[in-house]
Amino acid sequence: MENYSLFFMVAVAIGGVAWVFVYPFLSGERKAERRKASVARAEPIARPTRGPQKPRREQIEGTLKELEERQKKAKRVPLAVRLTQAGLAWSKRRFIVTAAILGVAAFAAAFILLSGGLLPALGFGFAAGFGLPLWVLKFLKKRRESRFLEALPDAVDVIVRGIKSGLPLLDSLRLIATEAPEPVRSEFRAIIETQTIGIPLGEACVKLYERIPLAEANFFGIVISIQQRAGGNLSEALGNLSRVLRDRKKMKAKIKAMSMEAKASASIIGALPIVVMSLVYFTSPQYIELLWTEQLGRMMLVASATWMTIGILVMRKMINFDF
Repeated sequence: MENYSLFFMVAVAIGGVAWVFVYPFLSGERKAERRKASVARAEPIARPTRGPQKPRREQIEGTLKELEERQKKAKRVPLAVRLTQAGLAWSKRRFIVTAAILGVAAFAAAFILLSGGLLPALGFGFAAGFGLPLWVLKFLKKRRESRFLEALPDAVDVIVRGIKSGLPLLDSLRLIATEAPEPVRSEFRAIIETQTIGIPLGEACVKLYERIPLAEANFFGIVISIQQRAGGNLSEALGNLSRVLRDRKKMKAKIKAMSMEAKASASIIGALPIVVMSLVYFTSPQYIELLWTEQLGRMMLVASATWMTIGILVMRKMINFDF
């Protein structure tokens, strides 16, 4: 059992490190993030200079060209910005200290309590102190983005109705900042506060993409920015945006429903070896103990775990639809 515990801790440590460093590349998440960054980068838009007025079409094309140029300068997101995107009011120092405490606690548990040895304890502590906090941060970020997408189309509809009834755009945004559910309420409140300190409303809306790195949030910022610069019927533009957001939401739900069968099959196939191994161990422990008592058996376990991990990642890549 001691060898079995040692192998389990080593496997968990290796799996945690692989999950943090290898999984984003194999699952396509890094590619998806690069695609999102290529949509637009939220940076202040240059103010129009005085001179002869250009046609509205040329002004819109110029604005989109400026945004496209800024898209190519995307940089790695700092930790402080990632904390904000996850909805945490933590400082960078507090996050690092918490991660260090988790790593030390995991190392002590593996080395002292379980007597797992120095090298496995180091791997276990590294996985718990570096991989686990980043995974939790990524999970909170995705959950916050999902809640934002759920409430954004309704918020845009409220703005459209307010503009059609005669309210200025800023007053309609204030209405969202007080009545909408979280996190839409806090994000629109940040837009109002940014505009209060002197930044133009279009640039304040474009900055929404920094806190919510989603294509939908970027669409909203671009529509407001173009209308502030080139003019036009804002209610019609936002109405079209609302329809686009709802169509994207329907498409995402349809893709999720169509891929549920494949996900269920992948889950069953991935869990089947572990379930069979557990049943054999409870019924005939001497028959399967050779896998972790003999050197050849341990090598077979490591090879099997590696191939199973690769198979699961490949299956997830096949059912991970992007649009």
